[in-house]
Amino acid sequence: MKQTVEIRSYNLKPGSRERFGRIAAETVMPMLVRWGTEVVRHGASEHDQDSYFLIRAYANLEDRQQRQDAFYGSDEWKLGPRESVLELIESFTSLVLELDSATIAGLRGESKQEGEEQA
Repeated sequence: MKQTVEIRSYNLKPGSRERFGRIAAETVMPMLVRWGTEVVRHGASEHDQDSYFLIRAYANLEDRQQRQDAFYGSDEWKLGPRESVLELIESFTSLVLELDSATIAGLRGESKQEGEEQA
C-alpha cells in the first residue's frame, strides 16, 4: 500500500533547536495525532545545529490538504503553540512523494521482524 508522505525541513533561528524540539515533542506532535495526522518521525537533523525535520504520512494528496487545512485552521493551533513555533523558524520547505509501507516503516526506524525476507 502506498501513502503520500511529506518531509518537511525547518531552518531554525540560531540556537533555537532545543526549544523548538521541546515544543514539537510535548505539544505539536500530540496535537497532530489528535487531529488524525500520522506522524512518521520528527527530530533534529544531523547535518547542522539549526535544522529540524518532520515526516507525516497521508492517504493521498487530498487527505494531506484536508488534514492540514483543518489542523492549521483550528483554534487549538492558532491560539495554542502557533506563535511560539513560528518565531523560531527562519524558513521551511516540504517535499511530498508517494512511498510504500516498507519504506515508511524504515523512516520510522522500524526494523524487519526476525524471519522476514529482506527486499
